[in-house]
Amino acid sequence: MGIYNDIVAKQKSIAVIGLGYVGLPLALEFSKKYKVVGFDINPKRVDMLNRHEDPSKEVEAHEFENGDISFSCNLEDIKNCNFYIVAVPTPIDDAKSPDLKPLIGASKTVGKVLKKGDYVIFESTVYPGCTEEDCIPVMEKESGLVFNTDFKVGYSPERINPGDKVNTLTKILKIVSGSDAESLEEIAALYGSIITKGIHKAPSIKVAEAAKIIENTQRDLNISLMNELSLIFDKMNINTYDVIEAAGTKWNFLKFSPGLVGGHCIGVDPYYLTYKAIELGLHPRVIAAGRYTNDMMGAHIAKVAIKKLINNDKKIKDARILILGATFKEDVADIRNSKIVDIVKELKSFSVNVEVVDPRADSEEVHEEYGFSLEKEIGKGYDGVIAAVSHLEYKNLTEDYFKSICNEKSFVLDLKGQYRHQFKEMEYWSL
Repeated sequence: MGIYNDIVAKQKSIAVIGLGYVGLPLALEFSKKYKVVGFDINPKRVDMLNRHEDPSKEVEAHEFENGDISFSCNLEDIKNCNFYIVAVPTPIDDAKSPDLKPLIGASKTVGKVLKKGDYVIFESTVYPGCTEEDCIPVMEKESGLVFNTDFKVGYSPERINPGDKVNTLTKILKIVSGSDAESLEEIAALYGSIITKGIHKAPSIKVAEAAKIIENTQRDLNISLMNELSLIFDKMNINTYDVIEAAGTKWNFLKFSPGLVGGHCIGVDPYYLTYKAIELGLHPRVIAAGRYTNDMMGAHIAKVAIKKLINNDKKIKDARILILGATFKEDVADIRNSKIVDIVKELKSFSVNVEVVDPRADSEEVHEEYGFSLEKEIGKGYDGVIAAVSHLEYKNLTEDYFKSICNEKSFVLDLKGQYRHQFKEMEYWSL
């Protein structure tokens, strides 16, 4: 093999572009065997990484040790690399259309340092065709090189699960693809040297892109079904989690749960697929319906809380509601696309006094992104509590605890159903 053997011999090196929850673990894992430069356009992030601090709080300080790696935001430091891995975010804009600015920016960056014989691998989640139709032309223009003649390209979708300490990078089977047969083998060899779970070689870049995007679209649709069922069962006075527990006794029942669908994957990726489908003249009704259901759940939960305040004879403008959790999922620090914000906005539109706490999230970051700050500690005298994120710190809370921080005639909305078997006196509700 060509470039892979040179990387093994440390005659050539790897650059990882984008050092977030995907790029950083990948860069550190490769650095255990190869020479790596971690590149990010955020100087503050690079400074933290040089101090062995992960801004995402996913990687421990000791994991930075014993690796052949340097971190930089200087383009000069990656110009001598030969294998570029792009792991930048692919968010959506306010109109819920793909925002490719970070990806196109990264493609321009790579194009400026691209040389004959180099490889570029994309890990960012995109719609099928994006790598070849959007990214490669940018790199060709910036570099003056010809795709597949002067440089090769591949796509290997990230499968990082934030907060999961069991299914980590090396233990998750990796899909790889290349722009030709030779590049596929080189890319498979490189990733295969660190991924213990194994490699799946996709027949084309488009297939690999499509495989990634349907993973999260499938989860989104399954969760939307559970959310719709929770709306129905609520009208029937049936606890959805009890129903799921009973139905889950059948061997082929898929135990998805209702809840808020945020973050930078499940709540975003389906929009990339629907965007491309519409561009091709198709209208994906099923995917769009699932997205609509999941996107309205935050407002629905807030309205449940408002109704309970009214039923409890509380004056809305004087009411205080505590929300436990601000991140997009449990046991992570990431607040991107957190649907807790939808609950806060809806409650505040009714002039309810809302206090949000989260032991994982950064208050300054929350304020910068969403316009409200986190409380430093939980107070007393609440008229309702919304247990929104099931952080480990909240797992063992009891009815007595909730009673101690709440007024008379208060309620607990338990979005994850984790406390449902212990409430005897307080008003309790779950999805």
